This record gives sequence, C-alpha cells and structure tokens, in this order.
Amino acid sequence: MEHDLYSAHILIVDDEESIRQTFEIFLTSEGYQFVNTVATFDQAIEAIKNTTYDLIISDIVLIGPCGTDLLKKTRELNIKCPVVMITGFPNLETATESVRHGAFDYISKPVNKNTLLRFTRQALLHWSLENKAEGLLRENEKFRRYLETIFRSVSDAIITIDANMQIVQLNETAEQWLKDKGAEGLYDLDQFPEEVGMACLNDARKVLQDGTEVRKHLIECHTADDSTKIISLNASPLRGEDDEFQGVVIVARDMSLEEPREINEIRNRFHGCVGSSRAMQEVYKMIENIGKVDTAVLITGESGTGKELAAEALHAESSRRDKPLIKVDCVSVNENLLESELFGHRKGAFTGADRDREGMLLQADGGTLFLDEIGDISPRNQLLLLRFLQEKTFTPVGQDTPLKVDVRIIAATNVDFQKMVSEGKFREDLYYRLKVIEVRLPPLRERINGIPLLATHFLTIFRKQLNKKIATISDQALECMASYQWPGNVRELRHVMERACVLCDGPMLLVQHLPDELQNPPKKETVLQSSPPFPHHHDHPVELFSISPHYQREDEKIINALKQVNGNKVKAAKLLGVARSTLYRQMQRYNIEE
Repeated sequence: MEHDLYSAHILIVDDEESIRQTFEIFLTSEGYQFVNTVATFDQAIEAIKNTTYDLIISDIVLIGPCGTDLLKKTRELNIKCPVVMITGFPNLETATESVRHGAFDYISKPVNKNTLLRFTRQALLHWSLENKAEGLLRENEKFRRYLETIFRSVSDAIITIDANMQIVQLNETAEQWLKDKGAEGLYDLDQFPEEVGMACLNDARKVLQDGTEVRKHLIECHTADDSTKIISLNASPLRGEDDEFQGVVIVARDMSLEEPREINEIRNRFHGCVGSSRAMQEVYKMIENIGKVDTAVLITGESGTGKELAAEALHAESSRRDKPLIKVDCVSVNENLLESELFGHRKGAFTGADRDREGMLLQADGGTLFLDEIGDISPRNQLLLLRFLQEKTFTPVGQDTPLKVDVRIIAATNVDFQKMVSEGKFREDLYYRLKVIEVRLPPLRERINGIPLLATHFLTIFRKQLNKKIATISDQALECMASYQWPGNVRELRHVMERACVLCDGPMLLVQHLPDELQNPPKKETVLQSSPPFPHHHDHPVELFSISPHYQREDEKIINALKQVNGNKVKAAKLLGVARSTLYRQMQRYNIEE
C-alpha cells in the first residue's frame, strides 16, 4: 500500500512560485515520486488532459479563473481523483462551496509540512480504496453477467428451488419447456410435463431431506404428439458462501435423439430417403428436377442403397403423385408369369387362367409403374416392354385388341447394364429407352459421413418397436460404423442397428452391441480400384480394403457365405446383410446351385 501511495501522480496548482516549490520539496522529500506544479487554471487543464493524476492540490485564489472553477472543470471532464483546496480566508461559505463541487477537503493557510503530508496521505488512501472498491464492483458485475450468459444459453434446463419447494429461477431452456406446455406467469414444478414435474419434485424432496446429490437418472416423458422423450435429471444442494443450505438446483437434459445438423441447413431427409452427404444432396436435387418431367427414369445402385425409396420420391415429386404407384419385383415373379403380371390376361388364355386378370400396367394407369431389378427379365418380356414404351399400348395375354394407358415407367437395377448389353444379355434399344435419365444412388461407403444420421434414424425406429430406453449411440460405436465398408449398404446398416438395439439393455448403444466384423474391421490399404459397375467421378481418392472380402466378386461372396452356414440361405442372407429375396435373385443370376 505504501509503495502504491508514493508512486501516485500529484498536481500542485498555485500562482505563488514559492508555495509551489515548497509543496514540491515537502512531497518529494517524503518519497512521492511524481509531483508536477503549474501556476494557472489553463496550465492545470492542459496538465490533466495529458496526464492521469491521483491527487490535485489547488489554491482557491488563482490568476484568472479560480480554484473552484478548476474543481468544476475536473468534474465536467469526468476526472474522479480527489481534489484538496487551499484557502487563505477559511469560512463556512468557502468550505460549503468546495464540498458542493466535489472537493475531498480543504486546508487553511499557512500550510506546514505535517499538515500537507497528512492531507495528501488521507486523500490518496481514500482514492486507492475507492478505486479498489470500484474495480471489485466491476469484476463482480462482469462475473455476474458471465454467469447469467452461461445460465441463459446452456441447452440443458436449469431450475433452482428454495427450501419451500418454490421455483426461484429458470433459464431460457426451462422456460421454453413450460411455454411449450402452455404455462405462463408464475411458474411451478407442477406446470412441467407430468413425468418431468413429478421426478423433479421427488428429487428436490430427497435433496432437501438428505442434503446430498441425487445422481443422474433417466425418465420417459410422453409429449402431446404421442412421441416419447428421454429426460436425464440431476439434483444437487445449493449452498451459499458460508455453506448455508439455500435450496436445490436441478439440471434436466433432453436425451431424445436429434438428427445431426450440417451447415447451411442441408436437407437431412427427402420424402422417405435419409442422408445429408453431398452425394445425397445431388440425388435429392436430381429427383426434384426430373420428378416433374414425365419421362422414363433408370435408377442404378448396389443392393441396399434405397432404389425403391428413390422411386417413391420420384413419384411423389411428379404430377402423378395422386395416382397409383405400382411396384413389380421382376425377379421374385416367375419368368413365365411376369408377362401376365405386367400386361394381364383373359380367362382361358393359358392353363389355370380361370378368370380375367388386370395387369400391373392397367392398374398403374395415370400413375407410375416401378420395375425393380429390370435387368433380370427375359428377352421376350424385354421386347414387350420395349413396344409399350414406344407405342404406349399393350395387349393382355389371350386378347387381340391392344389397350392404351398413360403410365410412367421407372426401372431399377443393381447390375452393370452396359456390360449386359455388350454381352447380348439385354436389348440395347430397351436400355436406351429406359435410360432417358439415370439416377445413380451412391453406396454407403461413399457417404460415410451420413452414417450418424442413418444410425440415429434406425435407432429411433427400433427403440420404439422394441420398447427400449436407448438414448444415444457412443462415439466409439459410430467410429466402428464409419470404419466399415458396408457391402450391404443402408439395408445392412438397418439390420446392424436392429441387432444392436435387441442386445442393448442400457441407455447407450455401445461397441459391444455391434457385430464382430464392425468391431474388428480389416486394416486399410490404399489401392487402385477397377472400374466400378456404375461409372462415376470421384472428387477425391477413395481408400479401399485391398484384403477385405467385401471387394470379392459378388458370386464369390455369396458362395463363401453359403459355405459358412452350410447352405442355409436364411443365415447367408443375414450374413451378407441382404434380404432373402435378393439372395435368391443373386443366386439365380450367377447360376449358383444350392
């Protein structure tokens, strides 16, 4: 403190040079290091504009404007340091005027050394304490605002309750919960969603009774729209500076799964499709653009990439959305019956045709016909379909008169059509008729950053179906999913999530709930990739698994899977992450004997 006083800046204002010199000698000999002297009002104003002073000592009587004028001016300039006035004619009026204009004190002449030093010390001590107090107040206010900002902006709901079980304070999140429930004005715990309010009351009572924290626990909360939220609660005693018990603070967090968001409000969903990657954004945009164009569309992509969902989105974006969308799995229907399924037949057209049958084309009149796995239809059916695309007419089996319908054709395949055309397995003219516009669905390994969104989507589905209380997925489990190559694509991910939800009994889905192939993925090795079945351009190099079985030929993968399960096709389909019907189609395509 002493050192701080002696380093203070002091200004002496007096028109008598001898007094200025005497005061300066008194102060510097005492140890004050920064003493400046001036003779007039103008010189004093110039000095205080250039230097920050901790004390001003001024004679009331000066040449020109007086010391009281100087005192007024310092206050106008917002100079808050103490000012001590010196007067040769002390009286009540002089003292009153000095104090009224903010003087710290006044000294009567003659001024001896001890008096000057005593007043100087008192004024500087007062100024030092005042500065410290003001600084402390500023720091306290800054800290208070800082805490308020945190309290206001945190995403958890924070509720403070006094010893009488009354709400003292809420943050914005907690207030929003109440507003969503229609509560207004003075808030009460009973106004929270029923399950949350009851749990908060019970936790608060336990803390008030025992004085100890109630550890985090999960509760279910049913919302007005019939959905279920999982809320995490934690209640702790609230104590003052002297460890005095003041109440309870409750922190409530909504653990319900939220879809990961990407910058620029990128779409996470599009009709039934789920995905936020750049590749999926391009698919959404293409479907939007071509959905309104009434022409044939070919959807290509590996098994499990969501070709049927893309067809549904195309239909929903078209002007035919209010008309039927008829779906035909060209492989699941016997080749000999496919013609009848598509075009219909008349009674007696063939053995077993005991009545007229309306074909899929007629059922889809005005709407859309989706032909899945179009690459597996016979040459005859290829020809019949080509004629329909050219003429918009068809003839049911056993009928002579053609029928005319207005149907848009959307076809899908997971095979390399160009290769089939070059090998003579598929008509080139039909291929180009179908491929007026192509929508290519990227495999899941090309949109790994979309896995958290898809996993969240499937977790939400299976959590409800299985009546589980799984709140979230661990980061490590998501990392395992991101390291896997997903030969079965989105369909395989769905199966993995269903299995994990069945095995998980806690609030978080962990690595241990994932299949072994995800927990122990093969080592990565950068290699060159042969031409993919659906040519496209990459914006960056692709890391592949050169030793992974996921890059075996399709027929080899199927044979290996069947060998592992002793020919059980149900188990083989699960092992490959595909539907049984897909496995049957692939076995037929590659002539794999049972």
